[in-house]
Amino acid sequence: MSKSETSVVQRVFHSAVRRGFRRAYPHAEVNPEKYLADVRRIYKLPIENWKDVYMLDEQHLLPVADRIISSSSRMAALEGMGLGMGGFATVLPDMGILAAITLRMLQKLSLIHGFEYSTADEIAALWVAAATAAGVNFTREFLEKQAVERLVPRIIDAIAVKVGAEVAEKWAGRVVPLLSAGAAAALNYYFVRAWGARAHQHFREKHREVRSNLAVREAFVSAIAAR
Repeated sequence: MSKSETSVVQRVFHSAVRRGFRRAYPHAEVNPEKYLADVRRIYKLPIENWKDVYMLDEQHLLPVADRIISSSSRMAALEGMGLGMGGFATVLPDMGILAAITLRMLQKLSLIHGFEYSTADEIAALWVAAATAAGVNFTREFLEKQAVERLVPRIIDAIAVKVGAEVAEKWAGRVVPLLSAGAAAALNYYFVRAWGARAHQHFREKHREVRSNLAVREAFVSAIAAR
C-alpha cells in the first residue's frame, strides 16, 4: 500500500472512530445498580455498594478485571468476524459496534475499581481514562476549563486521531473482503484487549491512591482517638 493510499485509509478510520464513539456515547451506558448486582452474584465480591470496593485489595479485583477485558475482547472478535466479510464497506458500522463494546468495558472497569460516573466530574474522569488508555493526554489546565458537554466531544476527536492513525495500517487488509473476516476478528480482539489493559492500569493506580489516602486517614483518626 502506497503512502497516499495509507493516508486515505487513515482518514477513513479517523472519521469512522470519531463517528462510532459519538454515536455510541449516549447509548452504551452500563447501569451501575444493575451491574453491582451482577458483580455480587457472578464474582462473589463482598460489597454492598461501589465504595466498598476500596476495602478490597487489588488482588480481589484483578480476576474480575481480567474477565471483563477477556469477555469484551471475545465479543469484539465475534463482531469483527461477522462484519469482516464486507471488507472496507463495513468499517463504519463495525466501528460503531466496536466503540459501544469498548465504552461498556471501560465503564465496567471503572465501577469495579470504585469509580462511578453519575456526576459531571465523574463522567469527565471516565472519558479522561478512555483517552489515557488510547494514549492521549490532556493537561490539567485544559480539563479544568472544559464543561463536560464540551470536554467529551474534544476527547472523542483526540481519540479518533490517535486510534485512526494506529489502526489504519493494521486494518488495511480489510480492503480484501475474502481475506478480511479472520483478520478483522483478530484485530478487533487485540484492539479491545490492549485498550482494556491500559485502562485497567489507569484505574488500578487510581484505586491504589484512594486506598492509600484512606489508610492515612484511618491512621490519623486512630492516633487522635488514642490520645
